Amino acid sequence: MRGKDLLTLADCTPAEVEGLLALAGSVKADRARYRSALQGRTLAMIFEKPSLRTRVTFEAGMFELGGHALYLAPADIRLGERESVPDVARNLERMVSAIMARTFRHQTVEDLATFASVPVINGLSDRFHPCQALADYLTMREEFGSLQGRTLTYVGDGNNVAHSLLHGGSKLGVHVRIATPPGYEPAPAEVDRARRAAAGTGGSVLVTHDPQAAVAGADAVYTDVWASMGQEEEAEARAKVFRPYQVDGGLFGHAARHAIFLHCLPAHRGEEVAAAVIDSPAARVFPQAENRLHAQKALLLALLGGD
Repeated sequence: MRGKDLLTLADCTPAEVEGLLALAGSVKADRARYRSALQGRTLAMIFEKPSLRTRVTFEAGMFELGGHALYLAPADIRLGERESVPDVARNLERMVSAIMARTFRHQTVEDLATFASVPVINGLSDRFHPCQALADYLTMREEFGSLQGRTLTYVGDGNNVAHSLLHGGSKLGVHVRIATPPGYEPAPAEVDRARRAAAGTGGSVLVTHDPQAAVAGADAVYTDVWASMGQEEEAEARAKVFRPYQVDGGLFGHAARHAIFLHCLPAHRGEEVAAAVIDSPAARVFPQAENRLHAQKALLLALLGGD
């Protein structure tokens, strides 16, 4: 993967996704081994949205690999306003080893990748969240070993996280089930693309409006906030629509006895998930958050060719 961009896991081969998870496991198990792997490398981090996990894990990750990360806040460059996206890309490619961007529009990440010769990483866009999905599947891999044939159920909005779970799972032979209210399904184009990929790995894709059927027998149950950043004005209306999709003890009880609960955070207890679930022994949300660090270190190593 050296020199490539990572804008969506849909663009990766199954071997590449498997390789990233295996490398993430190695990095996590022996952090000292990689402490100078990216010495002298610099990552530019462009943020249009606020962040806890994305900023800290990329910044700490570059530091732990011997490199350096530069935080570019929204006011620093006013991407597309003060300066065009192509011009920002052409400047940064001459100054840094890679670019990570956390943006509102996926097209912004696409444009950065088009005009920059260095690797571009999608740290989050309105369409995909590939780094999160890598951490999610790393967490499941640690819990269950092989992911082949495991079932992951996502309950909630068919958003960027749902899209990335579909694409990651389709490369790993996972049965991915998505349960959403009518009108909030993942984009049909992303579902179709994931189904085609899953046909070659032994996985499958199911989109339904029935959360109980989706959760039945699942190895992992996942949810996300009902209103993402940029959708705050819809929060009240969405709360009414999504209330039957709350992951509470009753819904989680339909999963396998060994099931784990996942959430990309931040979480709103009493809304998309009951406190009794997210604070239960089945929850893996904080190891999952930590795995952002290890998965992204593996990604940086793969794209920048660190040893």
